[in-house]
Amino acid sequence: LFVKTNTKTIIVKAKTIGFCMGVRRAVEAAYKALDEYPQKRVWTLGPLIHNKITLESLSKRGVNILKEEEIPSLDKNDVVIIRAHGVSPKLKELLSNQGCITIDATCPRVMRNQKQASTLALDDFTVFIAGDKNHGEVTGIAGCATDKNGNNKSILIENRCDAESLVSKYKNDSIPFPKKAVLISQTTISPTEFNAIADVLKKEIKELQVFDTICPATKERQDALRDLKNQVEGVLIIGGKNSANTQRLLMTAQDLFEYATLIETADEIPDIFFTLKSVGLSAGASTPDEVINSVENKLINK
Repeated sequence: LFVKTNTKTIIVKAKTIGFCMGVRRAVEAAYKALDEYPQKRVWTLGPLIHNKITLESLSKRGVNILKEEEIPSLDKNDVVIIRAHGVSPKLKELLSNQGCITIDATCPRVMRNQKQASTLALDDFTVFIAGDKNHGEVTGIAGCATDKNGNNKSILIENRCDAESLVSKYKNDSIPFPKKAVLISQTTISPTEFNAIADVLKKEIKELQVFDTICPATKERQDALRDLKNQVEGVLIIGGKNSANTQRLLMTAQDLFEYATLIETADEIPDIFFTLKSVGLSAGASTPDEVINSVENKLINK
C-alpha cells in the first residue's frame, strides 16, 4: 500500500502486518468476557498481549492482570482468561480447583505444540524445546512434557551456543545422549536460530526427530519486511518492546536498512523519519490496527 504525504514522503506498509490470528482471538475473548460477565471480576493470567495500548484499553474496561501466585485468592466470582501463549496443565488445574470461570484463549498452534509435547513425553521421548526460556509459551509447552510417572522430559534451548553448551555437558559428564529425542520450537522463534539448534543436536543424536512448529505468520512478517528492501530508505517497526517477534523484526530491519527503529506509539517516531523520502511500516503480531494507523497518519500529517 503506497500513500503519498503532503511532504512527498512515500509510506509503504508491509503486506503482513499487525495482529496474528492467535492474538486477535485472545483480545476478542477478553472483550466478550466483559460483555458476558458484567457482574464478575475479569482477569488475564499474565499480560494478555505485549502491547501497552491494548492493555491500557482493557484495563479501563475493568480487565485486571493476574499473577500466578494470586490464583489461590480466586473464587466463583472471577473470570480468568488464559492468553494466547497458553499455560501448563498444572496452572489449569489450579484455576479449576478455585472454582472460577476459565476461558482458554490459547492459540490453536500453541495448543497443538502442547499436545505434541505431551504425547511424545508419555512415549518416553526427551523433548527439546527451542525458544526463549522465560517466555510464557515455552514454559507452558515444557509443563506439558511429562512422562507417565510425572517426570518432566523437556530440555529448553535458546540458541546455537546454548545447544553447543548442552552437548559439551553431555560429553564432559559422560551422560549418554537420549536415544529417543525430538526437537520442537516456540512458534515465534527465528527459523535461522531454530535450524542452527537442529544442526548442533543432529550431529550428536542420529535418531533426532525435528518438527518445525514455527507459526507461518512469523515467517510471513519476516518475508514481508524483506520485501520492503529497495523500496524505502528506512523502516519503523511498530510494537511492544518486550515482544519477542517484534524484537526479531527489528533485528532483521537493522540488517536491511540504514534507518530502522522500534516504536510503541506514534509519539515515538524519531525526527529523522520525517525527512526521509520513503518510509516502510512493519508491526509485530501483538500490534493493533489503530496503533499502525496512528503512526501512518502522523507521518502523513506532520
